[in-house]
Amino acid sequence: MAVLWTFGLLVINFIIPCVIGTESTAETGNNLIDFWIVRLAYNLLGYATVFVPGAIIINYLRKIKYNETGGHGFLQDFLRNVAFGKDQSLPLTQDDGSGRRREGEDSSLQRGLTLLFCVAGLQGSYLTWGVLQEKIMTSEYGLTGESHGEYFKNSQFLVFINRILAFIIGSIVLCIKSQPVHTTPLYKYSFSSFSNIMSSWCQYEALKFVSFPTQVMAKASKVIPVMLMGKVVSHKKYDYHEYVTAVLISVGVSLFLLTSGDVTRHKGSVTTASGVILLMGYMAFDSFTSNWQGELFKRYKVSPIQMMTGVNLFSCLLTGVSLIEQGGFFDSIAFMTRHPDFIFHAIVLSLCSAGGQLFIFYTIAQFGPVTFTIIMTIRQGLAILLSCVIYGHPVTVIGMMGILIVFLALFLRIYANQRKRALQQKSRQPNDESKV
Repeated sequence: MAVLWTFGLLVINFIIPCVIGTESTAETGNNLIDFWIVRLAYNLLGYATVFVPGAIIINYLRKIKYNETGGHGFLQDFLRNVAFGKDQSLPLTQDDGSGRRREGEDSSLQRGLTLLFCVAGLQGSYLTWGVLQEKIMTSEYGLTGESHGEYFKNSQFLVFINRILAFIIGSIVLCIKSQPVHTTPLYKYSFSSFSNIMSSWCQYEALKFVSFPTQVMAKASKVIPVMLMGKVVSHKKYDYHEYVTAVLISVGVSLFLLTSGDVTRHKGSVTTASGVILLMGYMAFDSFTSNWQGELFKRYKVSPIQMMTGVNLFSCLLTGVSLIEQGGFFDSIAFMTRHPDFIFHAIVLSLCSAGGQLFIFYTIAQFGPVTFTIIMTIRQGLAILLSCVIYGHPVTVIGMMGILIVFLALFLRIYANQRKRALQQKSRQPNDESKV
């Protein structure tokens, strides 16, 4: 651990200044600690103080075969669940918490009202979340005609408050609603937790360098890294229409990015480089998160609420430890005392983030992933429109064409996937009838 810290300090104090140069340092007001590369290095060192001891303990427990030799009691059971999980031979016949609808259970009117509720919940949560996200990361708090304001700088603190509220809500749902037997080793949630933290951090940090519409377009194009990550993690194979839509998305995003005029906190060539790197980091980490969680769903039959709670548990642990080591809590609380309106924005942001997660799980359980994807795709278009109206982001005609190409490709992808599923179900019906 000492060697790790020594190497980290060497990178922060000597190597990074050489890489970013004097121009980047001046961009951050000669305060190197606020530059994103340095902040990232400090964050990773903080996460290492959790991961390294945890890996040592888990390897030791596996080496001594603690799953077979460990005694009974709270501590023993906790260590066993962290390293090994529960016996997978246990029956998984309890309610899975998904709330799946039985055929004919709801009337058309009830289904329509439920769908309207899901659309309103998802759109309201995430459109509000997007507006507040841009407000917090790009606006100067305390700005008056006589004095300059100050920006909120600690993106990790926003990740922490979002995750701790989601963990609390998930824990409450687990207590009041029955779930399947949990067999997943707890430590396996830490991988998707880390990637989820990093994707959220990159997302917040990128808003210092690119506009919100640009970030949304990057999110829309994440289907490309998701496909690449799917090949690496799950060895998935994709149809031709998926490659065609991926190319269309990349073309549309390129048209938008080449013609957009971002108005951001930082100016100059470093802005473009930093923004692109952070958006690439967001897409890479977010792609790993969805693929890893998909593997856990498939292997351990974990329920969505269990996944939500487990991932957010490790997210709170990692970000909390890192913030304590960096003094981030004190800095953020001091910022709150100077700017009370930030408290309101942060609370609403966290409520929208946690509530949005519940709406995601509920919508998928009631109507399936296709309907959910359509709702969220529409949300991306509305988010760009809302951001342009509120914050005055300029969009050229070519940029609008790029946006239309991206969303046309997304809807084409949804249609093709739905048609493929329908054909597969139709082809299986004769076989099922012949068995009868």
